[in-house]
Amino acid sequence: MKRAGFEVVEPADSHLCCGSAGTYNLMQPAISKELKERKVRTLEARAPDVIAAGNIGCMMQIGSGTGVPVVHTVELLDWATGGPVPPALRGEDGQIPDLRAP
Repeated sequence: MKRAGFEVVEPADSHLCCGSAGTYNLMQPAISKELKERKVRTLEARAPDVIAAGNIGCMMQIGSGTGVPVVHTVELLDWATGGPVPPALRGEDGQIPDLRAP
């Protein structure tokens, strides 16, 4: 992501699960909710313009707990190499955040 021009910031405890984990969020909803809330807190603490994830389950789980746009890593790489702007990045006013590294 850095080589594509994005500023990458790692959240605290980035290795910890968001609570989606396959059917875990269906079988253990209370624990899954706690894990999601913790993950969202650590992500939002970095004040990101966008959250990138490579797993659709994580994208949905995290996205349901934050107002920060969540996009697939490949969408960002596609955009960086001339592809379309990921739909989640278009604000209500049509503006697109500047995600280039300073």
